Amino acid sequence: MGTSEFAVPILEALVRAGYQVVAVFTQPDRPAGRGLKPQPPPVKQRALELGLPVYQPETLRDEKVLAQIAALAPDIIVVAAYGEILPRRLLTLPRLGCLNVHPSLLPKLRGAAPIQAAIRQGLTETGVTIALMTPKLDAGPILAQRTVPIAPEDTARTLGERLARVGAELLLETLPRWAAGVITPQPQDESQATYAPPVRKEDGLIDWQQSAEEIWRQCRAYDPWPGCFTFWKGQLLKLGRVWSDPSWHGPEPPGTVLLLPGPDGRPRLAVATGHGALIVESLQLAGRRLLSAEEFLRGQRDFVGSRLGQAAA
Repeated sequence: MGTSEFAVPILEALVRAGYQVVAVFTQPDRPAGRGLKPQPPPVKQRALELGLPVYQPETLRDEKVLAQIAALAPDIIVVAAYGEILPRRLLTLPRLGCLNVHPSLLPKLRGAAPIQAAIRQGLTETGVTIALMTPKLDAGPILAQRTVPIAPEDTARTLGERLARVGAELLLETLPRWAAGVITPQPQDESQATYAPPVRKEDGLIDWQQSAEEIWRQCRAYDPWPGCFTFWKGQLLKLGRVWSDPSWHGPEPPGTVLLLPGPDGRPRLAVATGHGALIVESLQLAGRRLLSAEEFLRGQRDFVGSRLGQAAA
């Protein structure tokens, strides 16, 4: 059971290792893109390529769906970024239970967006946990964990790809040992639990009163979705690649667009923040393509010196 890109390497690893995947459950196709045409989840696309049967129920709480899963008689259910809390009846159905591949070091960062939260919080490491699922979200006993460092340039996309690969490897190491009964599940320490709520589109809106470091982490955490954005002349302006320069101290108020000398002496596009400057390498006006800072400035000569942050009334 999985839906997002994170779950794809885990599905592939199970197939590659020779496990009999009797079914793949994923979320229904959802409207996406400019045309809002229904798009299949990444897991569905890969499962069909692998010749696996795919099911897309609106909910797992439907009696017919539960009967369908029971008829498949799974020995174990592996869950990775599925997008729905499994009902209690389903948790007890497989002989070996339901195992969750969760991209954090539980009990830290339970919930829907642990990868984004780890970057936003400025953590230097996170990891993957294989846990036996219980009715309480991400609170089941731990079967295995592996720590993964967070690189300074990591985005949610790059860190998620790495965590997915590590999760797939750890799952393949854990499954035979769990089936053989040689793993003693370790209860989670509830006093150490933290939560990573779902990401909302508005989480990408930049508050220029924050420090450059905080905004840099925000932009990395929300790449690829929802991205980091502000407003210029009432238009939505999305930032691409950015980094922080905490050493800059100037009189300009937060949100002011600047040109600062770079290490090579060439001017760099930057924005004043509550502390330091945010260096901007690429950016994109709504409905336009992503441009390098140099290209953007050639077409928008009044950009430098303007103030960002106000939406159209």
